[in-house]
Amino acid sequence: MSKTQTYVGIENEINGGMTAIGKIIRDAWVFGLLSESETCMGWNAAMVEVLLDKVNREWDKYGCLVSNLPAELFERHRRIHDIAFIKAQAAGWSGAFEVEDEI
Repeated sequence: MSKTQTYVGIENEINGGMTAIGKIIRDAWVFGLLSESETCMGWNAAMVEVLLDKVNREWDKYGCLVSNLPAELFERHRRIHDIAFIKAQAAGWSGAFEVEDEI
């Protein structure tokens, strides 16, 4: 996304929202930085960058590991990301492109 473009919103993303920006948004939901109804549609690159910084600060508190999250956040992470995986797979995403260069 260039600085002049606006974001399409997580529900309109390619690959069922399994993109870097989609992950930022889902993690912001996990940490309560955004309500789960916020799709970020219409956001510009600067707004996404600010959100990324906030999400990264939250992850830093837990060593960037899901396993270090307190129980409430761990369960919220599992729920949000499990739903995202199901929706993305229904939209045709398989995750294979993310590891193609590792095979």
